[in-house]
Amino acid sequence: MALNRRKFLITGAKATAGFVALAGLPLAMAAPAAAETYPLEEMLKKTGDLEDIAVGQEDAPITIIEYFSMTCSHCAHFHGTTYKYLKEKYIDTGKMRFILREFPLDPLATAGAMLARRTPGGKATAMIDLLLSQQRNWAFTDDPVGNLQRFAKLAGFSQESFEKAVSDDKLLDDIEAVRERGQKEFGINSTPTFFVNGEKHIGALSSDEFDKILEPLL
Repeated sequence: MALNRRKFLITGAKATAGFVALAGLPLAMAAPAAAETYPLEEMLKKTGDLEDIAVGQEDAPITIIEYFSMTCSHCAHFHGTTYKYLKEKYIDTGKMRFILREFPLDPLATAGAMLARRTPGGKATAMIDLLLSQQRNWAFTDDPVGNLQRFAKLAGFSQESFEKAVSDDKLLDDIEAVRERGQKEFGINSTPTFFVNGEKHIGALSSDEFDKILEPLL
């Protein structure tokens, strides 16, 4: 298998496979005393060459930016529950634009993020949905790399395109730049972290919690 300069997919993924389930746990459960707010126009600026992965209308009155990790169990829980509610009630009705940004907690999460960016047909959101919904069947197994490759093939990757995606040094640098900017400029240190029109909220919030935040903005 072709690997990038740090060989993260093999060495890093195997080294972190045993603890990624808890990677986002301590800080993701701790709510800040008061919400921090950042200018939305500043947050929407592109980092490097990567375009945002987004769903919903650009002119929606609400913009949520989620920083997530493919191996964060809280992110998987959110996408399997609350996100579906938000999509039906707010995104599909034109009230919300939802932006997904990479904040990988470990090399395995980085590999998943790279694959999402290179999913055939430009179906990044579908790949994110697949890997988060099947997280326990690849990230928390004895062979995370092999199982990640198996799910990638279900999404349309060939052996060649899989190896090319996870060996793309430029893409790796771009994703790391997104993560670094999030950490340095917006104080992110756990996943998931959400920004609702620039206001920061930490942790996998429930549907009711989001409703309380969102309804006053409409």
